[in-house]
Amino acid sequence: MDRGDEVEELGGKLAAEMDPSGRDDISILAMQRLFNHQPNGPATPVDMVLDYFRYDYEFAEPPRVTSLQGTEPTATFADFGDDANFVADQRGFETLIYHIAGQYLRSDKSGNIVDPRVKLNKVVREISYDQRGVVVTTEDNSAYSADYVIVSASIGVLQSDLIQFKPQLPAWKILAIYRFDMGVYTKIFLKFPRKFWPTGPGKQFFVYASSRRGYYGMWQSFEQEYPGANVLMVTVTDVESRRIEQQPDNVTMAEAVGVLRNMFPDRDVPDATDIYVPRWWSNRFFKGSYSNWPVGVNRYEYDQLRAPVGGRVYFTGEHTSEHYNGYVHGAYLAGIDSADILMNKVLNNVEFKVRPKYDEEQKAEAK
Repeated sequence: MDRGDEVEELGGKLAAEMDPSGRDDISILAMQRLFNHQPNGPATPVDMVLDYFRYDYEFAEPPRVTSLQGTEPTATFADFGDDANFVADQRGFETLIYHIAGQYLRSDKSGNIVDPRVKLNKVVREISYDQRGVVVTTEDNSAYSADYVIVSASIGVLQSDLIQFKPQLPAWKILAIYRFDMGVYTKIFLKFPRKFWPTGPGKQFFVYASSRRGYYGMWQSFEQEYPGANVLMVTVTDVESRRIEQQPDNVTMAEAVGVLRNMFPDRDVPDATDIYVPRWWSNRFFKGSYSNWPVGVNRYEYDQLRAPVGGRVYFTGEHTSEHYNGYVHGAYLAGIDSADILMNKVLNNVEFKVRPKYDEEQKAEAK
């Protein structure tokens, strides 16, 4: 851990010296090699899982595809602090969404949204647009006309064939969409008939050091949040997430319990009684968990992602947040930004401008 901290600090200093255009950017893995740190091979399982904890566990993808410049430092931690708190409120995280929505949508006394303008359980399959406006067509053959539309689908959905744009999106927009990665981050929950794992201060998390990167590596107990629930959570990402999504839950349960028995050979580890495996990648409405900042990307590509098309089709989502992509607050703030861009067009006829990747001085220097 100490060596990893040292190399990460060196990487942060290197990133600070890079041109803001992203032209000098390298991967986290390249940075590690530059400073003679190779935790992914040849390496011990402990080296590998600590590297996984540092990078994959945060960005959902390995260091070889993750940008140094875009993640050192990670803006969320730099701006809001290093604390990460688990939402244990029984009402669920969605309470925040309903609170915000209730400020401008009609709701009943119980807080349920009853505004007729909100159409739920509608699957958008086509967005047609021209100079006069847009028509959104759903899977049940309903059609909705409007002057403008804001598309908040994930980057994973935009990379799929779920929504057809007519006419097809321009080449610059398609290229921007495919520049970004949609990471897969899976939190698997296992319930047991009794508690067998260590508890107490400093024991909420435990790590499994496997020779296979990301194989059921990061574990968390919930004795503090939900006493007596006897629930463990294990996090997997990327290749392991996709593999696990495609197999039956009973196979995943057997694999996870097998790992626990390897971790705690001196304890009587019972079979799990229940399991919950989210399938963000397989779900056509998500196609992954959140975007990851790839190598060489800067504000220019983010501007392209959120830039409107045809003066009618606008875009938003966590993937359009320059500083906080991958986080809920990134999605929230990006929504505000995109709404402001649209309102500036409607009220003031001000078009959104994509800033150039290089300014003139940078272009001359590059030549």
